[in-house]
Amino acid sequence: MSSDNDYDKLTKEEREARDKADREREAAEQAVLPYKWKQELGEVDITVPVPKGTRARDLVVVIQKKKLSVGLKGQEKIMDGELCKEIKLEDSTWTLEDQQSLLIHLEKLNKQQWWDNILTHHPKIDTRKIQPENSKLSDLDGETRGMVEKMMFDNQQKQMGKPTSDELKKMEALKKFQAAHPELDFSNAKIS
Repeated sequence: MSSDNDYDKLTKEEREARDKADREREAAEQAVLPYKWKQELGEVDITVPVPKGTRARDLVVVIQKKKLSVGLKGQEKIMDGELCKEIKLEDSTWTLEDQQSLLIHLEKLNKQQWWDNILTHHPKIDTRKIQPENSKLSDLDGETRGMVEKMMFDNQQKQMGKPTSDELKKMEALKKFQAAHPELDFSNAKIS
C-alpha cells in the first residue's frame, strides 16, 4: 500500500479507482475467512458458520482477554489466535443460532478505536474508510455529550449570526463587571 502522501497527489478519478481496487481486494481477503464480522466503536460481532445440526456441547469456544479459539470437538479449529485488541471478558459472549451459526459478541476494552482485523494473523481492513452509523447523543458519556451539545449549539448560533456560548459568557462577565463598576465609562472600549 502506498503512502498517504502519494494518495494526496492523485486526481479525484485516480483516488476513486484506487479506493475501488482497495475495497475489492479487501472484500476478497475477507471473503475467504471462515467467518463474517462487523463492528461498531464499542463492540465486534462475529458469525461463524458451523455444520447444520451442531449443538452447543459440540463446540469448543475459548474467549480470553486477547485470544479467541473456535472449533468443533475432535476437529481442527475453525479459528484460533491472538485478538488484535483486548476485550472486556465479562461482557463478551457466544451463542449458537439455529444449530448452524455461532454468534460471538466481543465487547472492546477501548471503545474509541476501530479494529483492523479480528485475529492478528488475518488480513487487515482499512479503518480510515469505515463510515460509522449515526450514533445517538444518549450513547455518549456525560462529558462527551456535553461537548457535542455545546458544539451543536455554537454551530446553530453562528448560522443565525448570534453569539456562541463562549461569546455569551464573555458578554455576561462584562455586564457583571460594568454593573459592579458604574463609575467606569465603557462607551469607547473595544472588547474581543
